[in-house]
Amino acid sequence: MSLDPSRVGTVTFDSYGTLVDVTAAREALADRVSEPEPVSRLWRSRSLEYTFLANQIDGYVPFYDILRDALDYALLTNGVSLSEEERGAVLAVYHELDVFADVRESIERLHDAGVPTYILSNGDPELLASMVAHADIGGLIADVISADEVRTFKPAAELYRHAAGRTGTPIDEILHVTAGWFDVFGAVNAGMQAAWVDRAGTPWEPFGPSPDLRVESLAAVADVLVGAD
Repeated sequence: MSLDPSRVGTVTFDSYGTLVDVTAAREALADRVSEPEPVSRLWRSRSLEYTFLANQIDGYVPFYDILRDALDYALLTNGVSLSEEERGAVLAVYHELDVFADVRESIERLHDAGVPTYILSNGDPELLASMVAHADIGGLIADVISADEVRTFKPAAELYRHAAGRTGTPIDEILHVTAGWFDVFGAVNAGMQAAWVDRAGTPWEPFGPSPDLRVESLAAVADVLVGAD
């Protein structure tokens, strides 16, 4: 598929892995765990698995609870014991994850060009408010759309359709920008256009739909939509 910029009226951005770097959570673990890498990797993968499962069994809980339970599982699996205070300190990193360097400038370029931008995320409202403040983009985005509003996680079509209603944009005129392969699937399946931000240079999935645009940075998305600086 190929993106037609003239058909894009609104841009929605995923948050975790797209605007902020979830691997920063590994650094919080490194201060407390001798081998943080396997714990961090399992924490992330289990968090996603829990959201997928929650959708299937109608078992929605806020994303922060998902993160907490997945962290507990990752610690148990790796034989690591942390106090409740230490686990809380590790979880707290999700309020101030490192922001990718091109985030603010790229969103600002879209904002200045008159392109409405939103955040569409699995994160619950409190987490997302912290992320927006930490990224210093509050004055640039039109609004934040949380899975908590419909109690359904990505990649369920209901969430993307809800976002279309919240933005007041026909769903096929929304470009959803994400680093998550499953998020691309969800957006395309629901009727959105999708841009995959592939910072790591990984291969695309052979299963499912392809993104309309594949880029290595958010800056490249802005280049396509409003022209290179």
